[in-house]
Amino acid sequence: MLDSLTPPSINALSESTSRATAPGAEVTDPAPIRVLIVDDHSVVRMGLKMFFDHQPDIEVVGEAADGSEGVAMARRLEPDVVLMDLLMPTMDGVTAIGRIKAERPETEIVTMTSFIEEEKVTSALEAGASGYVLKDAEAEEVAAAVRAAFAGEVHLDPAVARLLAQRMRARKSPEEQLAEPLTDREKDVIRLLGQGMSNKEIGSELFITERTARTYVSNILGKLGLASRTQAALYAVEHKLVDGAKS
Repeated sequence: MLDSLTPPSINALSESTSRATAPGAEVTDPAPIRVLIVDDHSVVRMGLKMFFDHQPDIEVVGEAADGSEGVAMARRLEPDVVLMDLLMPTMDGVTAIGRIKAERPETEIVTMTSFIEEEKVTSALEAGASGYVLKDAEAEEVAAAVRAAFAGEVHLDPAVARLLAQRMRARKSPEEQLAEPLTDREKDVIRLLGQGMSNKEIGSELFITERTARTYVSNILGKLGLASRTQAALYAVEHKLVDGAKS
């Protein structure tokens, strides 16, 4: 759990990591994922930082104790991914998510909370969050959510995914109601989004550039009135646009 991470587990992870690299081997690592942690509980921030400090591909570049501080630090530090608590003093997580995404759309945000509340979940995703994990998740799951967000993928706690799926089933189907229907290429892209593919993977699958794939995703979100690729992926599943699982 995030608030029960202990040094022995970190030490064990560190030892296994060092054993994985052969002596004398020349390794060129890519730049680590720059992460900002925003949570009003110092124990949670400390536990996450201890864990991430032993992940070679993740670097904690800052910590903030509330949403307002988080927005200011995201502006200054320009992190790749923000881990955002939802319930905080001064400024809540949903408001902070909206402000960060308005200023830095390229920054991905993974939300953290102690419980599932439909209004908070949907508000966070509509504000632009690309992942949602519970605070009782194992640290490895949080790291997986960070990596997925950085790769342009969606990572949702299974219980959250079920909640959103139930909500979307109640919506009308509605591509024929769109003022501007999806093009055939956009349908291809949203189908791959529904399979959990990143922009890079979509580009490879459709023989287009990653930048072009990103543009298609933005167009799809605008036409469907959605705020994040998470919602687009769920839309694809719920409206049976996905014809196969990602291999």
